[in-house]
Amino acid sequence: MTQNDQIKTMDNSFLSSKFGKVLMTIVAVFLVFAGPTYVVYGLAVVIKLDLAAAFGVGLVLFIIGLVMMRYLVQKKIIS
Repeated sequence: MTQNDQIKTMDNSFLSSKFGKVLMTIVAVFLVFAGPTYVVYGLAVVIKLDLAAAFGVGLVLFIIGLVMMRYLVQKKIIS
């Protein structure tokens, strides 16, 4: 078994488990909804990071969340 086969097997077994599906869904939803809101607020107000940088981080987290959601829908984990 090659290393690529092992990685595919581990990835497939994680997403086939109920825990993996729930965890990936929660992370994707958190990134989509909390990324552009609470994370931006936390970075801008609490840590006093520049507002433009905080919005940039929020946008990146939002895009990552959307990509994860698309992946989960394609794999029929979320219907």
